Amino acid sequence: MMTLDILYFAWLRERVGEPREVVETNVETVADLVAELVAKDERYALAFADMSSLRVAIDQELTDFTASLKGAREVAFFPPMTGG
Repeated sequence: MMTLDILYFAWLRERVGEPREVVETNVETVADLVAELVAKDERYALAFADMSSLRVAIDQELTDFTASLKGAREVAFFPPMTGG
């Protein structure tokens, strides 16, 4: 079992209803974590409905949804950045 600090940014934070949470889990990848969150509550299903519009970072390093969570302490989800 590992403890992960999960961070949500921009519209993800609004859909989930909180900016961060601590999760105890046994999952192996980011995609597994998302599946576990979606199964937990409808608000996560709404937040993660379109995975192609999301980015993820593990311990502040950009990665993808197939990345391993082994040794991770923090996972952040956010929409793509846009310039302006």
